[in-house]
Amino acid sequence: MIVLAIGAVTVGLLAAAYWLLLSSFSQVLGAFPYRGATTERVVALTFDDGPNEPYTSQIAAVLAEYQVRATFFQVGCCVQRFPETTAALVRVGHVVGNHSQSHRARRYVTQPGFGWELDAAQAQLKKVVGRRPALFRPPWLWRQPWLLRSARRRGLQPVSGVFGDMLEPLQPSGAHMARRALAKVRPGIILIFHDGYNGNGARRAATVDAVKIVVPALLAQGYRFVTVDELLKVPAYQPDPHQGSRRRSHF
Repeated sequence: MIVLAIGAVTVGLLAAAYWLLLSSFSQVLGAFPYRGATTERVVALTFDDGPNEPYTSQIAAVLAEYQVRATFFQVGCCVQRFPETTAALVRVGHVVGNHSQSHRARRYVTQPGFGWELDAAQAQLKKVVGRRPALFRPPWLWRQPWLLRSARRRGLQPVSGVFGDMLEPLQPSGAHMARRALAKVRPGIILIFHDGYNGNGARRAATVDAVKIVVPALLAQGYRFVTVDELLKVPAYQPDPHQGSRRRSHF
């Protein structure tokens, strides 16, 4: 009986820790929006862990076919590998956000504030697209007070979301993932897919197939796609500190 009680307490504590630190929905440690405050049939489609070729470009081609804009939370080291992919996404109107520099779990232990990860990714994205993102999604949705505070001090808006399918890393069929994702869609939801895997290259053909199903299905249901900044009514990119001085120099 004592062993059962200890086991039940342990399970309860683990569940509580997951909800507090990793769930899509918990707001206990600070604002971490997973949806927008709207009843309008809009959805923000997001992609994490890229860029990862050829899959990021294949996803972009599907989105272009339906004239859909999305938000790509990108890993700095991946941007270094595929800078032109990131630049191309921004050129056609997609938004890119910060998803850390290395996507390594040990960074949460060695630097609880996550400062270097944030700064290095910001610098890499600025180098490629000419602007620093104002949106940040932590790897695995992990958050704790130090990380959230560090992000906000850098002018970054933390963003959560709802996973289309928790089994996506295993790449079940696109049809399976699409069914799971469509069942979770509500007005204002931020929907998460992955065009990469933890900052590494990985096959994402099934994710591409899922997007081919999800996008037209939601359009047929009367949904409109928006980027995360549009949904949350926040900036997509941080202001250029030199922009004002450049403008003043013309007068």
